[in-house]
Amino acid sequence: MTDRDAGGATQAPAETALAGVDTGSAGTGAGSAGAGAAAAGTGAGSAGTGAGSAGTGAGGSRELIAGEIHRAERFLVVTHEHPDGDALGSLVAMQGVLRALGKDSIMYIAEHEFPLPREYRFFELDGLVTSIPDDLEQRTVVFLDCGNIERNPAHLLRDVEPLLNIDHHHDNTRFGTVDHVVPDASCTAEIIWDLMRLLEIPLSRKIADALYVGLVTDTGRFSYENTRATAHLMAAELIEAGVDVAAIYQRIYEGVPYAKLELLRRALQRVARYDDGHLAIAFLTAHDFSEADAEESYSEGIIDQLRAVEGTKVAALVRELLAEDRRGQKKVSLRATGDDVDVSAIARAHGGGGHRRAAGFTTELSIPDLVAGLRAQLAGQL
Repeated sequence: MTDRDAGGATQAPAETALAGVDTGSAGTGAGSAGAGAAAAGTGAGSAGTGAGSAGTGAGGSRELIAGEIHRAERFLVVTHEHPDGDALGSLVAMQGVLRALGKDSIMYIAEHEFPLPREYRFFELDGLVTSIPDDLEQRTVVFLDCGNIERNPAHLLRDVEPLLNIDHHHDNTRFGTVDHVVPDASCTAEIIWDLMRLLEIPLSRKIADALYVGLVTDTGRFSYENTRATAHLMAAELIEAGVDVAAIYQRIYEGVPYAKLELLRRALQRVARYDDGHLAIAFLTAHDFSEADAEESYSEGIIDQLRAVEGTKVAALVRELLAEDRRGQKKVSLRATGDDVDVSAIARAHGGGGHRRAAGFTTELSIPDLVAGLRAQLAGQL
């Protein structure tokens, strides 16, 4: 681990501390939005009122979305690329809601997203399609947990109507024909749980399990600042519906493959700290994944180790993407430890997005240029 001061006179060059990281060529701009993970909503609703009506200003859109769901008969449910626990949990839960209403509903996850991360493979993906259906124009498309429409790379989905946008990201671009965006909600799963109440859909065990996965992952096991009273009330209701808390915890957080531990070891060996430790960055190369025999999803959680270090204001994990058509691109995940830095603003500057305390983007910048940019953007907010 290398500490760097702000002045730079005594710093070792970034490429010295990051031996083995391919610096590539100095890229320009950023690619599609990376994964934004845990939410960091602000403000809380009154206990027991539900996300949609909890003083968020989303009450009107709540009824509009419910009306659209009642009106339409055929649906396609989608989420963002590289889906996390909230994305997948919301997808499975919404599919269950629509099926409970007697709707013709299918859910789309692109073929290249498989296999899903190990911790989410227990989901039963009933009604899954891996290519855009031929009858797309006859279906209402429901986007879940997408801050902007570019977070799903299927271009055919971008010009369809009607398009329902259900999300909790504060920087959502309101790309739907109907937008139900609730920044105060802890997760998109919480919004679906609230809509179920309005639609008078009873909680099945399958839907409850899916919603609980979204809730527990996007609140960081109820530890993040977005965890309000409503999140705990929701958890209690899901448990009453049959959720086995211990079993879900074990599926998501235990039974860790050794390759994931090996990847963590490699990342921690390549940590650099800048500006009195305010910025901590870990790096993983494609070679690291190959040598560890690790899947891309095994990098999940590494950034939380950096975020927990005393003095850190922003933690970043930079990893090279493995797909052949993504060679040369790096996924950058960002976490902030307090409200004095908005990492979603940093991510948006690179074409990404997310929450104030959790965001990400994809870039082709070289490592030195990327580090310099992150340091400048952090300094600009402090």
